[in-house]
Formats: sequence, C-alpha cells, structure tokens
Amino acid sequence: MRTPTALIAEDEPVLAQALRRQLTQLWPDLQVLHMVGDGQQVCELAPQHLPDILFLDIHMPVVNGLEAAERVIDAWPDAHPLPLIVFITAYDNYAVSAFERAAIDYVLKPVRPERLALTCLRLQQQLSARAASAPAPEDALPASLLGLRQRHEPQATDAPLRVLQAAAGSSIYVIPVEDIVYLEAADKYVRIVTHDAHGPDKLIRTPLREMLPRLDPGLFWQIHRSHVVNLRAIERISRQDHRTRLHLRHRPETLEVSRLYAHRFKAM
Repeated sequence: MRTPTALIAEDEPVLAQALRRQLTQLWPDLQVLHMVGDGQQVCELAPQHLPDILFLDIHMPVVNGLEAAERVIDAWPDAHPLPLIVFITAYDNYAVSAFERAAIDYVLKPVRPERLALTCLRLQQQLSARAASAPAPEDALPASLLGLRQRHEPQATDAPLRVLQAAAGSSIYVIPVEDIVYLEAADKYVRIVTHDAHGPDKLIRTPLREMLPRLDPGLFWQIHRSHVVNLRAIERISRQDHRTRLHLRHRPETLEVSRLYAHRFKAM
C-alpha cells in the first residue's frame, strides 16, 4: 500500500505542531503534506494535492472547518476517493454524531495520545479497506457532513415563511413562496428566481443560511451552498459525469447538485 498522506488545518501553531509530533509517534508512515492555518488554504490545497486524510480544526478564521470540508468535497475529482476527515474541536457538542458513520471522526482539544491512537487505528482500517477495493459508499461522507452541520445550525422557532419581500429597482415585490423556483446566493444578497424569466432581479439581503430554517423543509431543499430549490419546480433529474443536475419547469437553466446533497436525490 502506498504511503498515506494528510493535511493539517489548525489556526494555533503550537497545537498544530503538537498534533504533528503525536502523529509522527503514533503513525510514522503518515506523510503530512501541508500544515495550514485557515479553511481557505484547505480549499485551495486539498483538491490539488489530494491527501488521504484531512485533520480540520472546526473553528478557524476565513473559512471554518465544516465549510472547508464541504467546499473540498465539491471540488474533489470524481475519479479519486474522497478524503477521510477528522475534526479537531474544543467543544464536545460537535462530537454528537461523529460515530454515526465511519466517514468522520473527531478529537477534542487538548488532543490526548490515547484518543488520537484510536483515531489513527480507525483511519488505517479504512485506508486498508479502500486499498482492498472495499470503499465506503460514496455518499457516506457527504451525508455525515450534512448531518453534522444541521445539528449545530440554529433551528427556526417561528412558522415557515409564506411570502418573501424582495427589492427590484425602486419597487418591493411580495412573492408567495409557492412561486419561487429557486434561491441563489449572490454576494451579500439572495436572488429570488420565479417562473418569470424576463422580469428584473429580485433581491433580499438576508443570507441564504439564515433564510433556509424559515422555509418549509418539505418544499425547499438546499442542493448547493449557493442554491435552494423548490421541489415542485423540478421537472426531471439527470446524472452525467458523476454529477447530478436538476432540470426545471418553466426555466431554461439547469442547477448542479453538489456532492454534499446528491444523496438526497438517489431515491428519486
């Protein structure tokens, strides 16, 4: 089996060096390709160098560990197995769902050698299984990440929104949620796309992640970090080159489903 590789992302240099030393002692064959201090560097380096394992601090500047993992999965080459991920956190509430699937592990700060040894053993077993042509289901990691993120995002306590108010030029449009085809994050705004392909862009300033908990989950699904779609607006689903695309009713464009959310459409 080839030499396993890893990337460490930790914004506290002392802790990053300590983790690397412990890994060297516990797993001498593991080659650490890079040590970075924020999630943006993870997003840039991981798809280029394709490490087998990512050790990601959850709380990092620029881009946090959860979001970095999502972006890496989206940018990962389809022909290459997804990386194994270990989250590093000082807060054990992030560890609730860590063992629901083998795709994600976690260690708490300060990292204890005996706990890291268990993590290394699990990683070695998974890499051995992968080398023996027994990979985990391709949706295991995305489903685990999605579940982990949803557990720790604020949940809506109010009734689902029935209308949205959006600006377009000097006008304010009142749009029933049933008329929305999809929502698209655009810079500091969210663009509301309806069946009207020729009308002006209708924008709302609330971030997409803040809007999503206020929408009916039986009607609206997130399919990408930049898109939330009305399920009733989907005409058909196609899959080409390992990518899932949604074809819409009354709209000419198609929407790509990121790997994080593609498993939702397998039953369809």
